[in-house]
Amino acid sequence: MKRIFVLLSLFVFLNGCSGNWGWYVVDPTTTNGANNLRFMISGAYNTILMSVTAIIISVIVGLLVALPGLSEKKGWRAFNRTYVEIVRAVPILVLILWVYYGLPQLSGITLNVFWAGVLALALSDSAFQAEIFRGGIQSIAKGQYEAAQSISLNYRDTMRFIILPQAIRRILPALGNQLVYMLKMSSLVSVIGMQELTRKANELVVSEYRPLEIYTILVLEYLVLILIVSAGVRWLERRLNSSEI
Repeated sequence: MKRIFVLLSLFVFLNGCSGNWGWYVVDPTTTNGANNLRFMISGAYNTILMSVTAIIISVIVGLLVALPGLSEKKGWRAFNRTYVEIVRAVPILVLILWVYYGLPQLSGITLNVFWAGVLALALSDSAFQAEIFRGGIQSIAKGQYEAAQSISLNYRDTMRFIILPQAIRRILPALGNQLVYMLKMSSLVSVIGMQELTRKANELVVSEYRPLEIYTILVLEYLVLILIVSAGVRWLERRLNSSEI
């Protein structure tokens, strides 16, 4: 309720400033304002689709990278550490530009802006996911592994049925934070022409010359998305905790 009150207060504040500022460009009661709002909101689909696709890929890759880091062999641990350190050291904006403009020249594979953005976001986030999974798995007591061995479970089944379900419960808040991070970082894909929320806002600013008003609506759009995702993560966390009891 407090968040809704804040949003309503902000809306009232913006309406009160309409005499001095050009809020008519996003006024839903006018034809032009309603069209502008629809144009901006239309970018939400690409933002959500790109973020969700990237987070799914990054979780899978992160888990695959995390497992070698738990190995007793130095070579596998070195692979994990090298991957994590290199990927985390590259700024995500630079990675987006490199994947879109550089990767096709090296591989001969042409990527559209959507898949270039997804690949760059997933690759960047996978290093963080690897560390999250590694920490979550290492937090499981050794007795769980010993119990799995006592009933003759192999390594794959031990991870699948015993270790990972417990680890995921513990790292769920961190995974939720990464999804929020992904939603925000997806705005950087606008530099290569992805028609998501930020790109739509930039195009509207060019035509309407009202950056303050348009970017304020953009902030509210991201705020609503983040609040919805955060609420969903908390709900899922409560469900998992209740099922564990």
